Amino acid sequence: MNLNQNPNHSIKCSVSNCSHHCAQDYCTLNEIRVGCCESNAKSCASTECASFQLGASNCKN
Repeated sequence: MNLNQNPNHSIKCSVSNCSHHCAQDYCTLNEIRVGCCESNAKSCASTECASFQLGASNCKN
């Protein structure tokens, strides 16, 4: 569970249905984990944000 409710201006994110999403396309996490969807990633489409959690944000603007 993410208790931080402030935008992290070092992490841009446009996934508005993530519980870590904040206004103006920022993430509220201190850090994110990036994972691979394929064994040999060759493009952005082969990667994902492994920190994603479905849900509404509690972000303070």
